[in-house]
Amino acid sequence: MERKDDRTGRDRALVEAVRSGREGAFAALVERHQRLVWHLVYRMVRHPEDCRELCQEVFIRVHAKLGQFRFDSSLATWIGKIAFSICARHLQRKRLPLLESGEDDTPPVETAADDFDLAAACADQQLLGYLQEALEELPPISRTVLTLYYLEEMSVGEVSEIMDKPEGTIKNLLFRARNRLRSEFNRYLEPSDE
Repeated sequence: MERKDDRTGRDRALVEAVRSGREGAFAALVERHQRLVWHLVYRMVRHPEDCRELCQEVFIRVHAKLGQFRFDSSLATWIGKIAFSICARHLQRKRLPLLESGEDDTPPVETAADDFDLAAACADQQLLGYLQEALEELPPISRTVLTLYYLEEMSVGEVSEIMDKPEGTIKNLLFRARNRLRSEFNRYLEPSDE
C-alpha cells in the first residue's frame, strides 16, 4: 500500500514536470489518473461515446487549470472533482436527473444493517454479472459514490471533496446506495416463475 506522503511527493513531482513542460509528463499524469476518470464518468453518464468525449474534456480542463492546483487535496481528488463537475453539467444539459425523484440528502428514516458483503458477492462470475446489472440500475450519484468509495478506494472525505457535499451527506448517500444496490441485487437472485 502506497503511503500518503509518497503519493503526495510523486503528485508534486509530476505536477511540476507538467508545469515546466517536460516531454511526456502530461501523458504520465493521464495514464496515472485515467482509470479514476473513466470510472467516475462512466458511472455517471453510461453512454460510451459521451464518456470518451467527457474524459477528454476532463483532461483538457486538468491541463488548462493545473497552474491553479495548490495541493490542498490529493491530485486524484482534484481531478475527480473536475470530472464530477463536468459530468454533472453534462447530465443537467441533457435534463437527466442526478438522483431518483424523492431521493435527497436527508438522513434515512429507517436504519438497516449494513451487512451486504460485496467481496462475497463478487466471488462468483455469474453473481458479478448480476451485481454489475444491479449497479447499472442505480441513479448516477449512487453509482458514482459506490464506485469512488469501493472501486477507487477513496475515503469518505475524498468523495466528499470530489462531489462538493458534506461528509455526512456522502455517508448518507453511501448508506442509501448500498441499500438500493442490495435490493436490486436481490431481484436478480430471486427465482423466476418461468
